[in-house]
Amino acid sequence: MNLLFQLGEYALLMGKVFRKPENWKVYRKQIIKEIHQIGITSLPIVAIISVFMGGVITIQAAFGFTSPWVPLYAVGFTTRESILLEFSPTIVSLILAGKVGSNIASEIGAMRITEQIDALEIMGVNSACYLILPKIIAAIFINPFLIAISMFLGLLGGYVMGIASNAVTPYEYIFGIQFMFETWKIWYAFTKVIVFAFIITSIPAYYGYYTRGGALEVGKSSTRAVVISSILILIFNLIITQIFFT
Repeated sequence: MNLLFQLGEYALLMGKVFRKPENWKVYRKQIIKEIHQIGITSLPIVAIISVFMGGVITIQAAFGFTSPWVPLYAVGFTTRESILLEFSPTIVSLILAGKVGSNIASEIGAMRITEQIDALEIMGVNSACYLILPKIIAAIFINPFLIAISMFLGLLGGYVMGIASNAVTPYEYIFGIQFMFETWKIWYAFTKVIVFAFIITSIPAYYGYYTRGGALEVGKSSTRAVVISSILILIFNLIITQIFFT
């Protein structure tokens, strides 16, 4: 019953979020602010993780293919498939769920317990739309760029570290990342990114918006938001994969 109650409460909140905004000029400023907060500030950690994970995947693939029947360009092929299909869209989104999701839940939760949201409601402002919609729009807009950068840096990291460790030659690696490339896999990856962006912002916003109590409850809401967002990302990853690959 508690799950059904939360689903209904979440649906009602999203109904409030997607009502027509009162003043688009104000919302545009908020969206730009959220793009910086959600996307630009997340770029360093996304870049660092992508470069090193690309290198690790390349080295593991190179030393895992011990059979002489496996061509060396399979290393580049494996790195490309791993980064494009799973690492950048899914694993990076899980990392963003922890960084961005906890920040959103704690920010809105703090506004709730300090009665700032109540003050917005008294002034006649749709607090749900004002606080949550810019975050959702910003994440859906900027996250695909973050993931595209992650893909590029992951492949670049694999190239640099693969050559530095003598695991693969430049020609074989580049040939491998081009071998049997199918454009529908890009659509698959970015479909996941957009769905995950909505989850990363809307779920923490829900938990933050309905926080009750004090600072301790804000922390609990933030933790719960990250856990639920991560679980939903994994569930929708399976659903979307089933749709695209069958």
